[in-house]
Amino acid sequence: MRGIVPPSLLSRRSAARAAGLAASAALLLPLVSAAPPATAGSESPDKLQQAFADAAERYRVPQSVLLGVSYLQSRWDGHSGAPSVTGGYGPMHLTDARTALKSSGEHHHGGEDARGDDSRPRTVRGSSAAVPPPDGTTADRAAASSGKELQTLNRAARLTGRSGADLRSDPAANVAGGAALLAQLQRESGRELSDRPADWYGAVARYSGAEDAGTARNFADDVYAVIRQGMARTTDAGQRVALAADAAANPNAAQLDTLGLRKADPGESECPPNLACEWIPAPYEEYKGDDGEDDYGNHDKADRPNDQPIRYIVIHDTEAKYDGTVNMVQDPTYVSWQYTLRSRDGHVAQHVKHKDVAWQAGNWHVNSQSIGLEHEGFLVNPDAWYTEAMYRNSARLVRWMAAKYDIPLDRQHILGHDTVPAINAAKIPGMHTDPGPYWDWQHYFTLLGRPFVPNAGPNGGMVTIRPDYDTHQPEYTSCEKAGAHDCPPHGSGAVRLHTEPSDDAPLVKDVGLHPPEGKSSIGVNDTGARASTGQQYAVAERRGDWTAVWYLGQKAWFKNPAGEPTAVNAKGKVITPKDGVKVEIYGRVLPEKEAYPKEVEPIELTPLPYEMPAGQRYVLGDRVRSEHYYAENYQDPDSQVVRGKTVYYEIQFGHRVAYVKADQVDVRDSRS
Repeated sequence: MRGIVPPSLLSRRSAARAAGLAASAALLLPLVSAAPPATAGSESPDKLQQAFADAAERYRVPQSVLLGVSYLQSRWDGHSGAPSVTGGYGPMHLTDARTALKSSGEHHHGGEDARGDDSRPRTVRGSSAAVPPPDGTTADRAAASSGKELQTLNRAARLTGRSGADLRSDPAANVAGGAALLAQLQRESGRELSDRPADWYGAVARYSGAEDAGTARNFADDVYAVIRQGMARTTDAGQRVALAADAAANPNAAQLDTLGLRKADPGESECPPNLACEWIPAPYEEYKGDDGEDDYGNHDKADRPNDQPIRYIVIHDTEAKYDGTVNMVQDPTYVSWQYTLRSRDGHVAQHVKHKDVAWQAGNWHVNSQSIGLEHEGFLVNPDAWYTEAMYRNSARLVRWMAAKYDIPLDRQHILGHDTVPAINAAKIPGMHTDPGPYWDWQHYFTLLGRPFVPNAGPNGGMVTIRPDYDTHQPEYTSCEKAGAHDCPPHGSGAVRLHTEPSDDAPLVKDVGLHPPEGKSSIGVNDTGARASTGQQYAVAERRGDWTAVWYLGQKAWFKNPAGEPTAVNAKGKVITPKDGVKVEIYGRVLPEKEAYPKEVEPIELTPLPYEMPAGQRYVLGDRVRSEHYYAENYQDPDSQVVRGKTVYYEIQFGHRVAYVKADQVDVRDSRS
């Protein structure tokens, strides 16, 4: 189904599949983040560790339990007092939804047609999960839908006598509040405040805020896995925190049965055995479109991977709260995706079966060969951070699907929505940009068991982008938050690309995104001069602290000093134009016209408005044989996969991937 794949790519796929099958412990690897050390005159870098010890003693909670719960919520980060996506504050993620979310806007980050097929353009409202339902404010909906789960900070304030302001802004007070809340949950379960960590399983599960037993179990199991293995890292505030391994912390999971949590309906959901999922199906129905004509939504029936390969997994953020997002995917006039993940506890809901094609990524070729995951979050609000529980459950799900469908765990197959190409030039400006520069790809791929590490020396001919997320804080503008348009300083996995090796040099141009001049900006939604963690590029030149790569037909420079590198050396396969051949760049793969049967109208393949001059090199991601899934009508008996003979290569061309015809380029070793 995938065509003939070169041995080098086959070996990569085999390695990826083996890793996926054997990586059940990957989520338990100690993850150490290099945050800036405390500077002279600042507070002690061990202050937070002492706060955990003091709170554990005062409220009679085992310190390992307190540390484990905090790690699964925040990785011990304080986020400078900013709330999470679901209104959680501080290392213990104490929730105060009304305070956190009352000014949280919901931002639409593009106007793409999510189906992404110009032979059947969308004729109804909406194109992403960005449009909020009209039933009240974000804060009111969140508080009403989730009750006390999103108001634990007030409870902690009553238990400790500390003010809400202290619990939101002071990490030590926040830890004390979390310890008091854990102790209260233990008492409410009728259990003693035992000094044995294993006796606290039920309280830990309750602390997650999960409404269903399966998600609560996943959370508690992960907490105890962290306790058994141990963990150490430096936080975003330069605090050193460690949790010593306790191999004997094997809890009584039967305590979960006494909590009275609902059992989510797994229905027809497809999930790994160690992940609880809920089945909330998206509708496949006919309706009257805005023009009065019959239409249908919100996905297409198929038979993947029997009729087409599942080649990609696409990572999105919702740009709306979880409840509103789930409401929207159940609207037959809307669009769809396979899974939605809730931030506060990592809860997973599935909406579209793997075998069917969701309308999610703005590119029909990618849609027809991908699975889409929506994560509760907001691109333009970087301080609204994601919980570790959501990152872990997402990685657990992706790792399982990658092993099941033989999907390589790399950035040309695990795509951000912002790296999916447009199908033609006219669609480029409207393509979505989530999950954006604040998604922590290095941490995510570490959880996948595939951290980005060097695999070559300085002569490898390629680099993998990898700035340190916490310390790398490039300036961005156009964040719509609290009346300000400049984004707050925040860790980022993206680097900025210039025309010369200087911070003062202009940014490289993107003539497709910004026609006709191509002038890029530092706007948070502007991907025209951006390279993201895990993406690989061929090296064009090195000069001092700067490295140049080939990017959108240009030489693009980014700062990469030896003392604070923003990329690591790599090697692999690259493509370069054949002598005397003009290489055309495409955003999709289509069969040649003669491959279409009489009953199917051929789709014209038009190149994107970019060039690839002679001598340039771009990293090869996959070899793809042309095919198009024809599905134009509701329950269409004539739906079919049209297969051609033309072979394409998927490459990392700019921030987004692209495709070139194999007969127009040569494949070489990057070191040659």
